[in-house]
Amino acid sequence: MTRFAIALVLFFVAFAFPANSFCQAADEGEWIQLFNGKDLDGWIPKIRYHELSDNYGDTFRVEDGLLKVGYENYDGFGEKFGHLFYKDSFSNYRMRVEYRFVGDQCKDGPGWALRNSGVMVHGEKPEEMAKDQDFPVSIEVQLLGGDGKSNRTTSNLCTPGTNVEMKGKLFKPHCTKSTSKTYHGPQWVTAEIEVRGNQVIKHVLDGAVVLEYTKPQLDDRDAHAKELAGKAGTKMLSGGTISLQSESHPVHFRKVELMILDDK
Repeated sequence: MTRFAIALVLFFVAFAFPANSFCQAADEGEWIQLFNGKDLDGWIPKIRYHELSDNYGDTFRVEDGLLKVGYENYDGFGEKFGHLFYKDSFSNYRMRVEYRFVGDQCKDGPGWALRNSGVMVHGEKPEEMAKDQDFPVSIEVQLLGGDGKSNRTTSNLCTPGTNVEMKGKLFKPHCTKSTSKTYHGPQWVTAEIEVRGNQVIKHVLDGAVVLEYTKPQLDDRDAHAKELAGKAGTKMLSGGTISLQSESHPVHFRKVELMILDDK
């Protein structure tokens, strides 16, 4: 190749891929689509009282490009809390889901579970759960829809078998409200979660941090969590599974995506 030809190629490369935009894309990483919009490839259901991978009642299904959680095949909810686990575990990442609540709650679903779902992060593996276990030991980013009347925050924190620290102190309440506004009706809501290993977790809505805490850890008051800490050799949580909940109210997800972050 002549010197002129090489210069011409370099010119076109520079024109097509400006340095700033290329570096910016590399710095920010790329969004990985955990939900492909077609099927549940890569996902594993675990529904209470049922064996791992038994998608009882077709609770989790894909229709019209949406990941739907529904109870049309249930006679009653019967406390059959379910979780749909992604096959891989993660430690440092940004996650984004787009969700909406639809329809009516399943018969005999608990009152607190009205328009209620969640994203579980830093979770245990589904094969570690007992058959009758209701929730995986994890950090829950609680997703709530408004009832059309009252204020009800979303992207809250719940801690099944876990604790966190806030303002440098161990924080033990099971559920904690965020500072978000209320989202009534079947509108789509975009929730982001930034997870930095054992350092910090942030809940983000509309570009604003609505809840932040540090040092997620296993709760030694919970027998199963204490057992997991013994196996791991530490109670501190630096990574784990991701799962989506079924808690008796129909919910749709149209996007579930994740961006790996530098662990530094």
